[in-house]
Amino acid sequence: MFNHNAVDEVTSFRDLYVKAYRVMLLSRILDEKFASLYRMGKIHGGVFLGRGQEALSAAMGLSLGKGDIFAPLIRDAAGRLAFGEPVLDAVRTYLGSALGPMRGRDGNIHRGRPREGLLVMISHLGAMISVVNGALLAHRFKGITGTVGVTSIGDGGTSTGAFHEGINQAAVEKLPLVLVVANNHYAYSTPNERQFACRSLLDKAAGYGIDAHSVDGTDLAGCLKTVGNAVNKARAGGGAQLVVARLLRLCGHGEHDDASYIDPRLKASAVGRDCLKAAEGYLLENGWADLQTLTSWRDEAAQTVEESVAKVQREPGPDPYKEDWCALASKHLSEGHEHE
Repeated sequence: MFNHNAVDEVTSFRDLYVKAYRVMLLSRILDEKFASLYRMGKIHGGVFLGRGQEALSAAMGLSLGKGDIFAPLIRDAAGRLAFGEPVLDAVRTYLGSALGPMRGRDGNIHRGRPREGLLVMISHLGAMISVVNGALLAHRFKGITGTVGVTSIGDGGTSTGAFHEGINQAAVEKLPLVLVVANNHYAYSTPNERQFACRSLLDKAAGYGIDAHSVDGTDLAGCLKTVGNAVNKARAGGGAQLVVARLLRLCGHGEHDDASYIDPRLKASAVGRDCLKAAEGYLLENGWADLQTLTSWRDEAAQTVEESVAKVQREPGPDPYKEDWCALASKHLSEGHEHE
């Protein structure tokens, strides 16, 4: 008997996979443009790329919906785009445009649209867990149900007190939090064996009484399914969920770092494969795209990035002599400004 449901599921997953791949591609090209602008001296401050982590990040953004909360970190450009952040927001923040969401006031990665559930990053060292907890508790107090909060953290961040306090609170309160750990094997330059003594970061979940999920962070299909399942479980009342992904940062901690400390054996292992190239191979293998289609998607993404950068480079920067240095929450600087 022909199973229509099975066909529908395959088609639905194919569409999700293609969408995720195109987000990853746009994120990679945008990151490469930022790196180029940084080397040209056009960007002040740091540039932190998500190269090698796009599959995991995109899966986070695509697993969420309207009303949910997402607190991305420094390598989550793909997740931001998947969650709906405009490319212009990223470019305007990096180039310091006064028309950006942070008005050119803040660091490159400290941007967001809180009213739309996209939180502004405070720190990548565990601080965002408690912020998401607070937002989820606010939903509970307001009687808002069915929402989920997702934030990510690196392996090094799991060694901080903020991580412990935040995940413990989420566990005790049974909050619908999904905490995604991108274990890229280095906290800046400190390897895993100098960070924690447990066999795996998954072991930490048992100590807090929450569920743990493991995934190959270079496998887009695995990331979409694993993160999606964790989000669904949290949304259904299953409490906090911990997802640990195995991958490798395919660049330095920032563009200022040559990453010479990364073990060459890791780079050559399965954990060091490029998730974007792996996703391209998956698309070709399954007949979901051909080389011509992949090229057209790349050209379209590159055009989007180039047009955005060209537009923002013509925009004014903030004038320190005319700027009213009050909180952005004040009326005349409130989020949701009309400039595009």
